[in-house]
Amino acid sequence: MTQVTSAQAPAGFQRVLVGVDFSSSSQAALALARARFPGATLRLVHVTDARVTAAPDLMGGVTPALPDPTLLHTLEHADAQRLSRDLMVGEEHELMVGDPVTGLLDAARAWGADLIVVGTHAQGAIEHFFVGSTAEKIVARSPIPVLTVRGGSR
Repeated sequence: MTQVTSAQAPAGFQRVLVGVDFSSSSQAALALARARFPGATLRLVHVTDARVTAAPDLMGGVTPALPDPTLLHTLEHADAQRLSRDLMVGEEHELMVGDPVTGLLDAARAWGADLIVVGTHAQGAIEHFFVGSTAEKIVARSPIPVLTVRGGSR
């Protein structure tokens, strides 16, 4: 009979990146990460979506526009204040601007995360068909495990 000592036991997730977008599902994901991984280092990452400067087009899509630096700066400042209110002692954070999917995956890779935790949002069928789910895209593209948490509407 082989006995496993604590030194031989798997360490589990030690570096947990939590995607934060300030929605109720994001808050549920953060609460779950804190509860389920108490010994892990948590890194809260928020990506200010640079696509906010896109304009709707006549075909039902969006037309990219040049990012408005003033608008992005205002959004970044507001997002930084909101994120600082969510931080607990010992937690790390990172603010980015760009595409949320790419930003979260790049942040996880650069930081060496063991796990990504993100909230999921209920979407209508048409919105899901055209835009897709950020969480779904992260799951599809991530080389590390992703935990998705359902937490309500935005």
